[in-house]
Amino acid sequence: MELRHLRYFVVVAEERNFTRAARRLNMQQPPLSQQIRALEQELGFALFHRHPKGVDLSIGGEAFLHEAQTILANVTQAAQRAARAANGIEGIISVGLTSSAAAHPLTPRILQAYRKARPAVVMKFSEANAAELTAAIASGKLDAGFLRMPVSQPPGLAFQRLVDEEMLLVLPSGHALLKKSVAKAMPVISLTSLRDEQFILVRKPGASGMYANFVEACVQAGFTPDIAVEVDGMLTNICLVAAGVGISVVPTSMHGFHSDQVRYCRILESSAKLRAPLTLVCQAAARLPAVQQFLAEASRFAELDK
Repeated sequence: MELRHLRYFVVVAEERNFTRAARRLNMQQPPLSQQIRALEQELGFALFHRHPKGVDLSIGGEAFLHEAQTILANVTQAAQRAARAANGIEGIISVGLTSSAAAHPLTPRILQAYRKARPAVVMKFSEANAAELTAAIASGKLDAGFLRMPVSQPPGLAFQRLVDEEMLLVLPSGHALLKKSVAKAMPVISLTSLRDEQFILVRKPGASGMYANFVEACVQAGFTPDIAVEVDGMLTNICLVAAGVGISVVPTSMHGFHSDQVRYCRILESSAKLRAPLTLVCQAAARLPAVQQFLAEASRFAELDK
């Protein structure tokens, strides 16, 4: 039994006449009659009662009509869904984010634009550090991820730097280095004045690039930083700074968190190494149209943001 047999049967059932059904199917009447006979033989019962004016459905034919219509409708819907998935209109895309990448305003703008353009695509989200996201994308568990600086670059992955921003110091609001600053201006502080401070940094496995770059900048300023606490995410950094545990560095886009308890300061010696990129990671050979269109949307917004 083939789908065409079901279509032939449904049209004959709707027309109640072989001649009209054949005309509608754009075929000759004898071959149509032969196909229906063959279908009846395969089923083992008559689908129609034949009479001079046409045909009527048998009891078995009435029951089979409903099933045949359902099968044909399901096949049509399946074909439509497959076509929509092939064009990236439907599907599932899984996206990972680090906490600091999620804080950058470009990230929600990209997600919002994509969801608006592709409302039928189901988006799944997860949060982890950069190392975990990179591993998940490499293994195929995630389709794409927003992170800051790559901690590793396994073969087969593509890393697209969307934007780049300055790193800021975060100090408790009552810190001695802030006493001479103008109230409404963002202070500018030299790394050399921080040699006696205790630092709170994201753990090396989660943010090894920015961690190493900051430590190197301190060494070039004449001291090795005293790292008192390592945390899993940059929001925790800021919370602990507010609690007076130490000071930290974060990307500019995180400026504003706990602003009543901490002050954000520019770094006098800020250089290319003390920068925080926003990076989009995916498999270099991403095949799913929904993923390809997501990457294109991200690239478009990154260009607009420059």
